[in-house]
Amino acid sequence: MSRIEKRFAELAGKKALIPFITAGDPQPGLTVSLMHGLVEGGADIIELGVPFSDPMADGPVIQRASERALKHKVGLRHVLEMVAEFRRDDAVTPVVLMGYLNPLCAMGFETFAQKAKAAGVDGVLTVDCPPEEAAGLQSALDAQGLDTVFLIAPTTPPERVEQIAKLARGYVYYVSLKGVTGAGHLDIEDVARRIAALRQKLPLPIGVGFGIRDAATAKAISAAADAVVVGSRLVQEIEAATPETAKEQLTQLVAELKAAIR
Repeated sequence: MSRIEKRFAELAGKKALIPFITAGDPQPGLTVSLMHGLVEGGADIIELGVPFSDPMADGPVIQRASERALKHKVGLRHVLEMVAEFRRDDAVTPVVLMGYLNPLCAMGFETFAQKAKAAGVDGVLTVDCPPEEAAGLQSALDAQGLDTVFLIAPTTPPERVEQIAKLARGYVYYVSLKGVTGAGHLDIEDVARRIAALRQKLPLPIGVGFGIRDAATAKAISAAADAVVVGSRLVQEIEAATPETAKEQLTQLVAELKAAIR
C-alpha cells in the first residue's frame, strides 16, 4: 500500500485536503518550513510544484510563483533535496510532485524515479504528459513504487477517461473548469454531475482543483469529491506575506479550509 493509498484509507470516507505550493517560492530556504506549516494546518497530502518556465496550465498567480523560484535557480534536483529535508521530520504525509515533463526528461525517467523514491516522494503529476505517451515515465515510477497521478478535464473524452482509469495510481485530479489555475468561474453543480459520472469508470479517489479559492467553495466541492486541491489561493497568501509571517498565515488559511470540509 502506497503512502497516498494509506492516507485515503485512514480518512475512511472523510474528505482530504491537498494544498499546493511551489518549491522555492518565495525563496528556497522557506519551502520545507512552509510544507510543515501545511501539515500543521491540516494538510492530508501535499502537492509540491516544480518550478517551470512555461507552465501552460497555470494562471498568473502560480506563474509568478515559478518566476520567483526560478530567480533563485531552483530546479528539479533542488526540489528533491527539499522533499528529503521534509522527510527528516515527517515520515507520514504523502508528497506529490506536480509539474511538467521537460525537467523529468532532462534528468532521465529512471534516474528521476530513483532519486524521487530516495527523497521520499510518493507520487508524480505531470501536467503535459497524456496517458498515450506516459508508458516510459510510468514504467520508471512503477519500478520504484511511486504513484502516477493524472489530470482529467471537463473536455476529456470518454475513451481517454477509460485509459486513465487503467493507468492512474493514488488518486485522479479532476480539473473543475475550462481554463488555467486560479480562474474564478466555478460551476459547482456541473462539477458534481461530472464527478458522479467519472465514479462509474474510476476506481480511485477523485480530487478536484482549479478555482477553489475559499472555505465556502472548498466545502461545496467536498460534498462531491474525495479531496479538495487548493493552490492559487495559498500562493497568493505567500505572496502577500513576509518571509517572517508566511508560515503562520499559510497554516491558518489551511486550517480554515480543513475545518470547512470536515
